[in-house]
Amino acid sequence: MAANARTATARTKPAARKKTAAARPPRKTDVVVPDVEPDEDYDDEDDDAAEAQESEALGGYVTARLRGEELRVLPPMVWRQSWNRLLNSGQIDAFAELAIHPDDFEVYEELDPTNGEFGEFIGEASEQAPESQGKSRGPNRSTRRMRRR
Repeated sequence: MAANARTATARTKPAARKKTAAARPPRKTDVVVPDVEPDEDYDDEDDDAAEAQESEALGGYVTARLRGEELRVLPPMVWRQSWNRLLNSGQIDAFAELAIHPDDFEVYEELDPTNGEFGEFIGEASEQAPESQGKSRGPNRSTRRMRRR
């Protein structure tokens, strides 16, 4: 067998790497206490009352048209899961009684909408809501491939 550059030289073990300090410093476990003292005059009930008054003034309802009539309905982002279950199981009147403003529910009963009309009504209410409904697609995946070792 002919000798080449690789086989002609003696094989040696690679030099051992010298261990260095950790790349990150260790975590600090000290608890930081703020220099702020609690306000003794602060009353949590005042905030709750103010929030309740604000939400009552705004109502939390959006308007949507059902067979030509404007009805107030809660936007989909505030519906309870139990309300969604009613809607998904086809109990539309029970759902409507919870989601539509109590003063507008009698009008809803008089209109007696079809399932398609009710679906359009809910769709319009979703459009009026401050946040859009739907699934989040999550972060985009990187177009660069990861380097393989």
